[in-house]
Amino acid sequence: MTCKLTTPELRERKETVIASLKQQMMEKRDLKNGYAFRFPGTDDVLDELMEFIKTERECCDFFIFGLSVSGDKSEIWLELTGAAGAKDFITAELGF
Repeated sequence: MTCKLTTPELRERKETVIASLKQQMMEKRDLKNGYAFRFPGTDDVLDELMEFIKTERECCDFFIFGLSVSGDKSEIWLELTGAAGAKDFITAELGF
């Protein structure tokens, strides 16, 4: 598993989008082949998560994304999983 972003692109992404999501993360749960992350249910966070997913689909096409959004805007869950090795990749490359 490798990310298709170049090192400078990946570094910039870690400093902006990924850093922002890490700050807003409220909970992290272990899944068999990845993790589930809970975020505040605001529209801004939802927009940010959608942008994250769109970009990650381009550079890390081995991920499987699941997004669960509460209707009352209380929380959003992002499930980030994949084949064998995805969990280690999430920790090592994304720092989640």
